[in-house]
Amino acid sequence: MGDGLANELLYSEIEARQVAVQPSALECEVIRLFDQYREPLLRYTLSFGLRVQDGEEVIQEVFLALFRHLRKGRSRRNLPGWVFTVAHNLALRQRQTNQRFEERLRLDDESARSVSDDASDPEARVLFKEREKRLLDAVQSLPQQDRACLRLRAEGLRYREIARVLGISLGSVASSLARSLARLMCLDQRLQHGK
Repeated sequence: MGDGLANELLYSEIEARQVAVQPSALECEVIRLFDQYREPLLRYTLSFGLRVQDGEEVIQEVFLALFRHLRKGRSRRNLPGWVFTVAHNLALRQRQTNQRFEERLRLDDESARSVSDDASDPEARVLFKEREKRLLDAVQSLPQQDRACLRLRAEGLRYREIARVLGISLGSVASSLARSLARLMCLDQRLQHGK
């Protein structure tokens, strides 16, 4: 008799867990839309000159935004148009970010070449080391969360992964990184121009 009750409680607990794991109707709808529009959205984002990895990340952001949009009870009118509009805006933003990053790499490469060209110049080496030290000090002076976001991004983690690791929102990650990078780039430009 006791075993029957124990088994009944066990099955009830298993059923309760299965019910808790079942996706909501909203989640099912967003998954269905994701399955339907993922490929066309990927092709569209790639037409902006994005890498596949960046396109995939844009699509993840689109459907995360869609889920939030629908969860807040906002308009369901023309959802295909909505997802393509959001993808368009995010792809443009990603392309600009990539272009700035590539420009920064190009400038860094030119700086490194000029430093190596001036390797025999002790003054150039001292200036380079001073610039490097001040940038590292600036990173250390960032708030802890900003430093953590910056380090995780430098390790190659995506915004969503950083948010998960740090237990913060995706928006917090994006604003933290934008703020930190802007601050460091501004300082670096001042240091390069001797200000």
